[in-house]
Amino acid sequence: MNGGKPIQMILARQLASCVAMPILLVDAQGNLVFYNEPAESIFNQRFEETGEVSAEELVALVELADEQRRPIPPDERPTVFVRRERRPVSRTLWMRSAHTDWKHVHVTVLPLVGEGRMLLGVMHIFWEI
Repeated sequence: MNGGKPIQMILARQLASCVAMPILLVDAQGNLVFYNEPAESIFNQRFEETGEVSAEELVALVELADEQRRPIPPDERPTVFVRRERRPVSRTLWMRSAHTDWKHVHVTVLPLVGEGRMLLGVMHIFWEI
């Protein structure tokens, strides 16, 4: 993360680095700014290899489908909901990137807020079912 990131995002990255579950951090604009080592299986690459990923690239990189395997449109993804509503969401879905097979996962997405409830980003916590 660059020096321009809010301290809360820097601390969230530090926490994610210490947790044994896959965690993704997305900034307030929807850009992927970090994922921890357990989340490398989602992208089949280390974060040091991908670096930050724009919101548009992220939507193209990761496919999401509901429990019935119907594609989830970009504007209905958990990240978008949490960014819009500033409240957490937890759901079961299917996901894959271009380099991986479909994974059945449960994801909890939490808003990261600063002073005055300003949205700083969102944290995704995954576990495979």
